[in-house]
Amino acid sequence: MKAVQFAAHGDRDVVEYGEFPEPDPADDEVVVDVKSGALNHLDVWTRRGLPGIDLEMPHVPGSDAAGVVESTGARVDRFAPGDRVAVSAGVACGSCEFCRAGDETRCVRFHIIGEHVPGVHAERAAVPADNLVSVPDGVPWPVAGSAALVFQTAWRMLHTRAELRQGESILVLGASGGVGHAAVQIADHAGAEVYATASSEAKLAHAEDCGADHVLDYSAASVTDWIQAETGKRGVDVVVDHVGAETWTDSLRSLAKGGRLVTCGATTGGRPETDINRIFWNQLEVLGSTMGTPGEVDDVLSLVWDGTFEPRIRETLPMSEAARAHELIEGREGFGKVVVVPDSER
Repeated sequence: MKAVQFAAHGDRDVVEYGEFPEPDPADDEVVVDVKSGALNHLDVWTRRGLPGIDLEMPHVPGSDAAGVVESTGARVDRFAPGDRVAVSAGVACGSCEFCRAGDETRCVRFHIIGEHVPGVHAERAAVPADNLVSVPDGVPWPVAGSAALVFQTAWRMLHTRAELRQGESILVLGASGGVGHAAVQIADHAGAEVYATASSEAKLAHAEDCGADHVLDYSAASVTDWIQAETGKRGVDVVVDHVGAETWTDSLRSLAKGGRLVTCGATTGGRPETDINRIFWNQLEVLGSTMGTPGEVDDVLSLVWDGTFEPRIRETLPMSEAARAHELIEGREGFGKVVVVPDSER
């Protein structure tokens, strides 16, 4: 079979699409005939190399994919050949204190398919049955293969961690990205007043289409000044920040007293200067969030499958053009998800 792969960390030129051994599934795994996948910023970081993660090379990237069950391991009873499935990439041990308490995202051995172990951007992939969700008939493959990671992440951030309530105000930074555009839709669905930022008029129009009530081109004006003016110097109740060092100060300054900053990533760096005085004086909460529990995945994907939420797709490419897909992510070109499809499926 063929797979996207790289044999060393580096720039986009290390990404190849070529022959790779067929998957060798364990008893608790399912072999999926992949119909579509999608990239996340995580794929870029994995390709470049992450501290503390020593991958077996060559490495197949990819945390998002959907397809048809080709075969199942001896201990799998949830799925059968022919079933339509999507991958949910967070892997938990199932037995530690956090898993037993029902919060698998805090598992002491938590890891992510495509980041810590081989991914799913291939013609076929072996995936633990616990990491698959059923996809109803009629859901297009590009939708099924691009929704799980960003929508579960945004759902947990807003509902579980920040406990966003109807009528509250929320600022979503980087609303043109995967997590950002999912967060705008989820916040609008929750009945919040949504402020969103992006870097062009076209991206802002897309954010409004997703449900943003107020938008700002952050490259042309100060986010903090805009929020202060829009809210009568009050600030917003919640800020969604997956950008990191570049936006951290603005995020804290944009919060109302008692506000919550929730973060799931740091694409511009993970060690910003921070204003501790502002945090304690204004009684702010800083909340970390990672992926979602199986229950959270089921909750949010049911709303994707029925059309309530929609992963917006900026471009669909063959897997042989995976390097170009990385370029789109790194260059922040366009709005929404970049989908890749095995060349044999085109």
